[in-house]
Amino acid sequence: MAAGSAAGGSAGASAARRAQQARRQERLLREQWQAARARAERWEAASEGEQRVAAQLLMLAERGWRLLVDRRWPGTRAANVDMLLIGPGGVFVIDVKNWRAAPETSAGRLRAGGFSRDEHRRKLLAVTKAAESAVASLGMSPVAVRPLLAFAGHRVDAELGRVRLLGEREIGPALLSERTRLSAESVRALTEHLERVFPEYEAPPAAPPAVTPHAATSDTASRIPDAASDGLFDLDGLRDAALDEARRAPIEQWMTFLDPDQLALVRRNWAGPARISGPAGTGKTVIALHRAAYLAQRTSGRILYVTFANNLPRVQATFLKAMAPAVADRIDFRSLHSWAQDYLRDRGVPVHLHKEKAETAFSFAWKHVGRNSCLTEIDPLHPYWREEIDYVIKGRGITSFEEYAALPRRRRRAGLRRPHRQAVWSLYEAYEAQRTERAVHDFNDVLSLALAEAAGRIGHSAYTAVVVDEVQDLTLVGVRLLHALVGDTPNGLLLVGDGQQAVYPGGFRLSDAGIDIRGDRGQVLRANYRNSKEIVDTALSVVAEDAFEDLDGLRTPGRRDIDLTYHDGEVQRAVLPTLAAHDEALLTALRGLTPQELAGSAVLCPAKRAIEHYQRLLTRAGLRVCSLDRYDGHPVEAVKLGSYRRAKGLEFKRVYLPQHDTPPPTGAPDGRTPAETADERAELARSQLYVAMTRARDVLWLGSVRPVREN
Repeated sequence: MAAGSAAGGSAGASAARRAQQARRQERLLREQWQAARARAERWEAASEGEQRVAAQLLMLAERGWRLLVDRRWPGTRAANVDMLLIGPGGVFVIDVKNWRAAPETSAGRLRAGGFSRDEHRRKLLAVTKAAESAVASLGMSPVAVRPLLAFAGHRVDAELGRVRLLGEREIGPALLSERTRLSAESVRALTEHLERVFPEYEAPPAAPPAVTPHAATSDTASRIPDAASDGLFDLDGLRDAALDEARRAPIEQWMTFLDPDQLALVRRNWAGPARISGPAGTGKTVIALHRAAYLAQRTSGRILYVTFANNLPRVQATFLKAMAPAVADRIDFRSLHSWAQDYLRDRGVPVHLHKEKAETAFSFAWKHVGRNSCLTEIDPLHPYWREEIDYVIKGRGITSFEEYAALPRRRRRAGLRRPHRQAVWSLYEAYEAQRTERAVHDFNDVLSLALAEAAGRIGHSAYTAVVVDEVQDLTLVGVRLLHALVGDTPNGLLLVGDGQQAVYPGGFRLSDAGIDIRGDRGQVLRANYRNSKEIVDTALSVVAEDAFEDLDGLRTPGRRDIDLTYHDGEVQRAVLPTLAAHDEALLTALRGLTPQELAGSAVLCPAKRAIEHYQRLLTRAGLRVCSLDRYDGHPVEAVKLGSYRRAKGLEFKRVYLPQHDTPPPTGAPDGRTPAETADERAELARSQLYVAMTRARDVLWLGSVRPVREN
């Protein structure tokens, strides 16, 4: 009984403490509100409604936000901007309304009291565009600038396109719930910059231009130092500071950095299909993500963001949701084959995809038609010929032998004379017969079926725009399919990728898909923001002799000119005589990392067997491991583990490549493979290794096993 009383007393004391804390918090908030209201009333020119909204926003000053009130719209004589709010959640352009009737949204229009009020929305969007241009010079993406209509005397929380509508009671909690995008220094710098771009519209004696947590006691403290007296915040310095800040942050935040040249591409108006290419590390994926968000803000339709790999869409969706949550639900992140299956299913087209049965069908075709044919003169093993069918014949949509006989086999080194092509065609027909008999489809069939469906529905797509990342990894049929969804409409199709980073056999030109990239719609990036010179030189040395043909048909040398912006990365080499010693060196390197450093690290392997080996090794050593197949872009204090291919489109502060220089297996029973196909496999392996190396930002660890030779 005594014990029960003691427990009850303890619980009562705990409840009393919580109640006391709640009362203290209530008093603090009440005091803050009263102080904020008093400060808001100092703007005598402001209406009562504006003062009440300003009081709500001034409460945010205690949380690191800054408020500019009654600013002049740059480029106009008399137009003003009610408020600019800059804080951890970004930049908000605010127009305060004190309407008698409550706002209503219907069919994409703004109304109140039975009358259209769309002109207010259009004006706010125009002012927001000016704010976007102002912050773009500092390297901030336009998706971080948000237009907001605030309504005094009404309760509302709605969206009208990219414009947020909030009542005076809803505005404070809504903005406080925004995720943190900017540091205190970035907020300070942006406020100072916007204060110059948007000067005071009127200057009442008591109206400070920027309100800070200290504004109640010191007008001087509320002012940002003049740009002339604080060299840190000139535009060049700001861009450098933004870049340095991004590099210190978790790698998932670094992916959202943009420089002014990249921002220009995000905001560009293209008259038709466009393409962005460039070496690894030049920010192609970052631009693609920001472009998708930018288009979603400015259109009412849906945006399709497609890539080849299954793991990338999850990661990219996470990045975009953190970057632009207001439009994230209107962008579909999908792998191409997964999207195509759903596309067909929604239209009632039957799909019988079965990978294992399709492989069995090919095995039977090879046994009866290919194994004893002249194809074994070129390569005696069937994987090469399965790739020929997958990537050259079906991947390019070839339907007749004569078409195949005259086809340039891009990125295929083995020369095939007409008898060999006839043998390939016979193998293809035998495979199709076996597959049809089993009533199954392969992955190429899914894309061909989807293309046939989309081609018959041109002009009826559910998507306003399609963004294709890592386009060089798609087949020609896949590119034709995505082009069919939006055609040549302005800003409809953006293709992002680099032919040097192709990790699958076969190839094509965009002209083969009927896509005409003209003039400035073809942009080549040259500035590398990820890798240091040492890492870039090491990676390029792998592919230096491998000239490649990009999707535009131009022959490009393997060692390209790259402008470097980052100089702190290093290459570490571990050369050991045995596999056991090599693996222990890897474990020692990983054990020396902090949990935060481990979260930004990846161990990459060329093949499944090596991944399984290092999964066991790391797990037994007590190291947390996150498979790239399950990684979704959220920070996790675990080393990432996966294949070179699965690392496409990603980057890490530290990359570890165990046994990186072990030659790829030829697959031949006697260890020999004809020179042409061996060279082709080796070139593809070098391309994959190049991709893996260029994922590293700060450290590239290269492990080698080289037995000591006895004299």
